[in-house]
Amino acid sequence: MSRFANHRLLLYYKGDISALVLFAQHSNGSICFPEALPALSSALEPEEFQSGKVSTHPATLVNNINQLLQLDNDLLRVEPEFSEQIDAPGGIITVHMARFMLLDPPHKLMQSRDCRMRTLPELRGRPPAEMELLRRAYTKVM
Repeated sequence: MSRFANHRLLLYYKGDISALVLFAQHSNGSICFPEALPALSSALEPEEFQSGKVSTHPATLVNNINQLLQLDNDLLRVEPEFSEQIDAPGGIITVHMARFMLLDPPHKLMQSRDCRMRTLPELRGRPPAEMELLRRAYTKVM
């Protein structure tokens, strides 16, 4: 995981007809993959974003998540327009987002991997950095 220590991925599903939006959630409650954000993390505003660093391409992160969760390689697609930065005790964490390319929500698939697909209201009460990420993600996909 060390290679991806400063990167996270949000996984989401959006119904093209229903516009239902669901986010994947670990059994530990986190919405970030492969692991939760550190305690005391906070979302940076776009004007605070740090640029110029060599970054891991989001597709590399998706491939890593596919291996970790044993998902088919064509199941997740990177959302190129979504890239947020989180100020964490260990440094800046860049968060990307990937969409499940399925007609139906992947409830059973994710349950078999000890995860759940949740609506935004079901995720209330997560740490502030995660709630802000969810808000920005939801705004982006709607």
